[in-house]
Amino acid sequence: MEYPWVRLRSAASGNNLYKRMIAEVDDKARAGDVVMVYDKSDAPFGLALYNPRSLISLRLISRGKPDKNLEELLGERVDRAVELRRGVLGLDASANAYRLIHDQGDGFPGLTADRYGDWIVLEFYTLGMFHQAARLERLFKKHFPEARFIHRASSHTEKMEGFRVKPQPEAQVRIEENGVLFEANLAAGYKTGFFCDQRDNRLAFSRLTKGRSVLDVCAYTGGFGLYAKKLGGAGEVTCVELDPEACARIEKNSKLNSAPVEAVTVDAFPYMRQAQANKRRWGAVVLDPYKLIASRETYGEGRGKYIDLNRLALGLVEPGGVFVTCSCSGMLQWDEFQQILRTAAGSAQRRVQILRKSGAGGDHPFAADHPEGEYLKVIWCRVA
Repeated sequence: MEYPWVRLRSAASGNNLYKRMIAEVDDKARAGDVVMVYDKSDAPFGLALYNPRSLISLRLISRGKPDKNLEELLGERVDRAVELRRGVLGLDASANAYRLIHDQGDGFPGLTADRYGDWIVLEFYTLGMFHQAARLERLFKKHFPEARFIHRASSHTEKMEGFRVKPQPEAQVRIEENGVLFEANLAAGYKTGFFCDQRDNRLAFSRLTKGRSVLDVCAYTGGFGLYAKKLGGAGEVTCVELDPEACARIEKNSKLNSAPVEAVTVDAFPYMRQAQANKRRWGAVVLDPYKLIASRETYGEGRGKYIDLNRLALGLVEPGGVFVTCSCSGMLQWDEFQQILRTAAGSAQRRVQILRKSGAGGDHPFAADHPEGEYLKVIWCRVA
């Protein structure tokens, strides 16, 4: 297949090539096209998704001269991605919901795909991947012949990349993970409707909660709290979540599992301050906030929020209790996250032992040359 071409004036070691690096563009190239990229010496540099309206105008799919057409290339990558989840990780034995494609970690720049039973949710971050939607559905049907599809994209992505996802059908599904049940709305809610990335951490947390009271802060659908109650034998469990719809879902998920938890619809900051004033403490506290650092411009503000949240949460842990703190901000590096915990512990006057660190499950692989894919960071602690 002959692709439109783009010639570079300079290159980068990563997979993202910026507008300023482009010297010349084929007149036939259109936004969203797959293009053949050449370096300034006219040597083949790679195959890429092209979008001139984005600062990242080229996102590499492969390097050098491709030896397969696009259908074969993407088909092989879907095959490998599915084999990783089903064959290597054996996820079908423990869950009917997991990530199928994790962006560049699986060789699909600007795409995540999550499986929820017979549904597959495709979330697009680039115009180029959005243009591949029909092909992607066809390739997934090879492995999931009964699959139905939902398309999603944030309004920010749509504005920046220049496309619009049509209204999608309602899809209420029941998810099972390690014997714990959840209901999710795939066409609404955050991201693709549920957070599969914390599956392994939810299970690990439940093993630390036997007989303990549990506080799940920024609980969303109540994952950590419900695992602790149903699998971990926790005592009293409180889930704090600002979104009233998510809180209603926590209550529904609680009934589904016959695992009573208290769902409190409130902002985490005033709730924890009041709990501290009331000298309330829990045996295990998990803090899993939404992405607090979304851009370089919000880095300072987000970092401050992380410190405040961790300081307040640490003040609510019983002496000898467990504290699990999470960050899903890809821009926040591991060493900086640990420094935030150190600062918060000092401010809270609590002595913290770090037991281990973890991230997303194996269905969220990240490429060695794309460390930004390691976005989820979890630090496990014991608090004195």
